[in-house]
Amino acid sequence: MAEKEFRKSLAVFPIGTVMQLTGLSARQIRYYEDYHLVTPQRSETNRRMYSLNDVDRLLEIIDLLDEGMTLKGIQKRYASPSADNDEEKVSLTDQDVRRILRDELEIQGRFH
Repeated sequence: MAEKEFRKSLAVFPIGTVMQLTGLSARQIRYYEDYHLVTPQRSETNRRMYSLNDVDRLLEIIDLLDEGMTLKGIQKRYASPSADNDEEKVSLTDQDVRRILRDELEIQGRFH
């Protein structure tokens, strides 16, 4: 199981690919980075590189914004858990991530 989590956290997607997968603009993605909602790794040439977990987080942000949540509310939701917070994070399975990516790619294909 640790191998799956490790692979989902590998930063392999450049911002252009993330834009296609999420439907967000580069500016929007960088804006969410400014709000510390996603934290891409940097390549040796200082390019932002995103993982499947980052893509999943961006898709969740889109959904939360569509539901009417503010960026401040989303920040609070993703804030690091405090000692008195017993709420556990629910992690996605590989199957969930594949389904989300497939759905997003199908949606993107309809627009092009």
